[in-house]
Amino acid sequence: MTETELYKDKQWLPTTKKEIEHLGWDYIDVIIFSGDAYIDHPSMGSAVIGRILEANGYRVAIVPQPNWRDDLRDFTKLGKPRLFFGVSAGAMDSMVNHYTANRRKRSDDAYTPNGKAGMRPDYPSIIYTQALKKLYPDVPVIIGGIEASMRRLSHYDYWQDTLRPSILIDSKADILVYGMGEKPILEIANYLRDGKQISELTDIPQTAICVNASSIPEHLDSEKEELLHSHEECLKDKKLHAANFKVIEIESNKWQGRTLWQKVGNRAVKVNGTNPPLSESEIDSSFDLPYTRLPHPRYRGKRIPAYEMIRHSVNMHRGCFGGCSFCTISAHQGKFIASRSKESILKEVKTICKMEDFKGYISDLGGPSANMYKMGGKDLSKCQKCLRPSCLFPKPCVNLNNDHSPLLDIYSMVDKLPEIKKSFIGSGVRYDLSMHKSDNEKINKINKKYNEELIVKHVSGRLKVAPEHTSDRVLNLMRKPSFSQFEEFKGIFDKINNDMGLKQQIIPYFISSHPGCSEADMAELAVKTKKLNFHLEQVQDFTPTPMTMSTEMYYTGYNPYTLEPIYTAHTKEEKLAQRKYFFWYENEFRTDIIRSLQRIKRSDLITELFPGGTGKSYIANKPKPKVNDKSNYYSPKRKSRKNTKSI
Repeated sequence: MTETELYKDKQWLPTTKKEIEHLGWDYIDVIIFSGDAYIDHPSMGSAVIGRILEANGYRVAIVPQPNWRDDLRDFTKLGKPRLFFGVSAGAMDSMVNHYTANRRKRSDDAYTPNGKAGMRPDYPSIIYTQALKKLYPDVPVIIGGIEASMRRLSHYDYWQDTLRPSILIDSKADILVYGMGEKPILEIANYLRDGKQISELTDIPQTAICVNASSIPEHLDSEKEELLHSHEECLKDKKLHAANFKVIEIESNKWQGRTLWQKVGNRAVKVNGTNPPLSESEIDSSFDLPYTRLPHPRYRGKRIPAYEMIRHSVNMHRGCFGGCSFCTISAHQGKFIASRSKESILKEVKTICKMEDFKGYISDLGGPSANMYKMGGKDLSKCQKCLRPSCLFPKPCVNLNNDHSPLLDIYSMVDKLPEIKKSFIGSGVRYDLSMHKSDNEKINKINKKYNEELIVKHVSGRLKVAPEHTSDRVLNLMRKPSFSQFEEFKGIFDKINNDMGLKQQIIPYFISSHPGCSEADMAELAVKTKKLNFHLEQVQDFTPTPMTMSTEMYYTGYNPYTLEPIYTAHTKEEKLAQRKYFFWYENEFRTDIIRSLQRIKRSDLITELFPGGTGKSYIANKPKPKVNDKSNYYSPKRKSRKNTKSI
């Protein structure tokens, strides 16, 4: 099949005036501006919102990656929409997309054709909205997506090293939609279509608005609302900001959260409570829309790296109840799992099978966490009252149903399709979930079978899992299980591989410089992983991102739940001092690591890492590396460093 035939008879949402004229439209209801290239796929937020609105009778156009540097012609080329402009920074927070953990500018962008950098500004939600408000002050602007969602209240911005107010304040958007936005965006569109003014839409669940501070009720109903410490109070006292976070996280993870208010000067941000999780029919209706599953034809002949990763993958559910401290998934998608029906999943798999480049391999049958499909509370009435940020930490909830049989059923049905050679699980697997012993022996046997089938049938040579660290103290702050569970799972993995004659690898992810982590913790990590015969590849420095507990600990210096002080590596020198232990096996780090272990009085670990060649004469003959010298830690000539990936 030729490229022309591949695109023939497929219908994307229009992106240009010519495409709109071809459709015969004399007006547009909604125009969406996105920081990403337009990929018409159910994993891409702008495509999902556009298709949802389209399915409900609205005319929607998309302007991907508009040029904000010139006379703003990209912002005017489609004219004025009948209802509103939508704005999304894209599938990632723009600052995570643009900068490394060391605040260095990245040289590529996975969501742009050919990976080209520089096709979106820093903070597109603000820049795009300000441009639209300047050009069309009377047209409502609705912002959404991960960047807006995680910045809906006062938040620490690592790249500016400052506490910023709600993104509503800087952008001047009319409404912010947080989380997965299908329901609130449709509600907004329906109200505006029916003649309501944007200023009247003050109580829509899962939205935030900015109003005069005088709008805050004098007497709040504590069962329905809460007043947070003001932005100015948080600027003066970091402990108050930490206390705010505890409230925000609890409300974000509720079945249906309360309304939150926060003053910013003479203004106030009102964040309406969450919607309950989507029902099976609701999430099916979103995934079953007529996506082409392809990049728009405007990118023909160009490669979009992010699309390459998802083109033959299937997302089976939303939400995550792991509650990891450094992760934004539950704050954005929610703690409760919304799972698709088996029929909907199989329908998507069959669609993939018809793609001209499909060779028989599904790259991922997964989700935010691969093995949470169809899981939740045995008694949902208890879940609806629950305040825990995690269903797995510190121990799995006794009310949690961790039955993996629905997953095994999906895997079996997919693998029976004649076009399928193999289906892989590319998403992260929570081994603490599949290994947890419940009080139901039947489920325990099923879960044992799940681990066996995962390892034997669904690993593409390398299984990626995320123990994150080896120190139980650090893992407690991360809300992750003990490293001993990973060691147990690795034992299972190795035994099954040995028994079945397989030569697969288990690839663990680790993080350095997380709040609470010391240099000694990293040295012990090096020793423990060496004993397991790992030369680590999947590693990264902790990067503070808005609205995670780890970020609040990094910025404030306090644990938000206990308000106890927490040490965190902040300087470049402190971070590099921790990171080097990932690469203990590289000769260029040996001398520096030995000196550091002597300095922190952990000489006991030297012989564990370097049995032989560690004496004073060895060190004396080696120049001391300069910590600030980029080449010492990021040399492109080092083969192992070139292959090191960041999660």
